[in-house]
Amino acid sequence: MNTDLRSLADRPDLRLGDRPLVVSDVDEVVFEFLTPFSSFLKARGLQLLPRSFKLFGNIVSEDGTEIGAGDASGLLDDFFTQQTRWQTPALDAVDTLHALSADCDIVFLTAMKPHHTVFRRAALDLFGLPFPMIATEGPKGHIVRELHGGRALPVVFLDDIDRNLQSVAEEVPSCLLLRMMANEDFRKLAPPAAGGVRIADGWRHAQSLILAHCAGG
Repeated sequence: MNTDLRSLADRPDLRLGDRPLVVSDVDEVVFEFLTPFSSFLKARGLQLLPRSFKLFGNIVSEDGTEIGAGDASGLLDDFFTQQTRWQTPALDAVDTLHALSADCDIVFLTAMKPHHTVFRRAALDLFGLPFPMIATEGPKGHIVRELHGGRALPVVFLDDIDRNLQSVAEEVPSCLLLRMMANEDFRKLAPPAAGGVRIADGWRHAQSLILAHCAGG
């Protein structure tokens, strides 16, 4: 289900100030995802193999049998229902986001099914990340465009998946696009960044890129 853009205008927490906007994905950017998901699978006698840059097709049983897409989807659903037990913030994420919030509006834009959003909100709050959250199963570009509203102010988008970054690039050409991924094993398997996308090595590096962009550099 895609986010209804009309509902965004009705949310008082999404009323932006006269300052830059930073929109960030959550899984593998703000929160560790692949590492705790691997631990979740291991507890069930399964393994996530870093053999290609994808999730489905890389989950195997103890004898190496590949888990089908349907079963993998069920495992992912169970994991996100229990995410407060497994997921923790990526290195430096919390401190950096709070530091950026002194000068920027922060909004989380997470790819999440509707029945998982309450758990995602609880997980963010648990780690002191009270910034507004939008959940969607659709393209992210039109949401960033609607949030930013064509203002003559800097806007930044962080994500680990190229299709999301390109979606925003098409809708908000002025946006600084940062690709960031917490898990080192899968990060090594990622394809080269598309044109216009910068690679952030971590939250401290992302902070320097964001501040330079906001300063017009």
